[in-house]
Amino acid sequence: MYLRYAKRLLTETDKRLLWKLAYNFAFKGMRAIRQHKKRLARGDFFPPFLYISIINSCNLRCQGCWVDVAAKQEKIEVDALSRVIREANEQGNYFFGIVGGEPFMHADILDLFRRHPDCYFQVFTNGHFITDSVAAQLRSCGNVTPLISVEGTEIVSDERRGGQEVLSKTMEGLHNCTSHNLITGVCTSVCKTNLDDLVNEPWVDRLIELGALYMWYHTYRPMGPEAAPQLALSPEEQLRIRRFVVEMRTKKPIGIIDAYYDADGQALCPAATGFTHHISPWGDIEPCPIVQFAAESIYDDQPLADTFNNSQFLTDFRQLAASHTRGCIVLERPDLLHELTVLHGAKDTTARKQASAELQSMARRPSQYNPASEVPEKSLAYRFAKRHFFSDFGAYDAPQNPLARKNTKTSSNT
Repeated sequence: MYLRYAKRLLTETDKRLLWKLAYNFAFKGMRAIRQHKKRLARGDFFPPFLYISIINSCNLRCQGCWVDVAAKQEKIEVDALSRVIREANEQGNYFFGIVGGEPFMHADILDLFRRHPDCYFQVFTNGHFITDSVAAQLRSCGNVTPLISVEGTEIVSDERRGGQEVLSKTMEGLHNCTSHNLITGVCTSVCKTNLDDLVNEPWVDRLIELGALYMWYHTYRPMGPEAAPQLALSPEEQLRIRRFVVEMRTKKPIGIIDAYYDADGQALCPAATGFTHHISPWGDIEPCPIVQFAAESIYDDQPLADTFNNSQFLTDFRQLAASHTRGCIVLERPDLLHELTVLHGAKDTTARKQASAELQSMARRPSQYNPASEVPEKSLAYRFAKRHFFSDFGAYDAPQNPLARKNTKTSSNT
């Protein structure tokens, strides 16, 4: 399988793009993780990877979307984006996940990629704006991998994503990417309505046939004004996905990403471990995209390194999440997350200003944490990569509960 995948990488993509992937992403990414570990050892913090929502606008209206896509357009201007990227570079970070809304609705997105040829960008997109011309320009940039979201069959895609002919337009964007030999991925937010259609071998084989070089299964998070909680997966269904991913990694010549498990199959949360945090279209610095609260901004009058290193809100979020679950605290304990936002006076970073009410009304749901059914990696390559570059970084060893500290102070004062 490894040789077949290596052959695909060598024959199905541009060699210059493959070099950019190997150097800008892989080599610099490994170096960023090493520097992250050194920072943690001396008591400092800066996430080794950043995800940036550069715009809130989108042409679709997906179920469970937490972004105010119908609100007045807000975007981070390219100069501000470049400043953030340069300051992250100073900390050793050269990989950035570009999110939206729909990122390709940002008029200057290609200019951003051109300004930073020493960085690597993964763009989460529905693919509708990737024309043949845009794909050609992405190839010219060389430092971009489009990650195109497919959410089911034609009928399911239209229903899930609030549009018409959604799948065919997405597949056209996918074709434009692969025809220009871009390193292209396909992601799916797996839910009740697409689980059977997309978590199976024929779908993986189809993606390989189409030229996708990697894929990513997200777990559906029922968030936002149209949360659609009926689409959320049960623990058994999440376990089914985990087993499938582990098995396919040993059989199929395609990369399969997951963000929820370590090499031994133990659950983890990338935000709780400090692996990554998120910047909103308004410039707010949030724990992750679905936690739409912040106490700091990229526009604060201090270096970004100081902002991350001194943020008590982000520190307490990581501690709170790690002290209660190895899974997703948003799903499992939204009540505690609400208490934390109140404790820090963290502002609602949405345009709709309903995030607090939505959080308080959420029912507790299971997440990826299922200690009775851990599925270790079978692939030696994935085991090695995860052990060295994607672990919990000690976040779950002895985390403190910031809410307990608050309650202790309150009791002593009385």
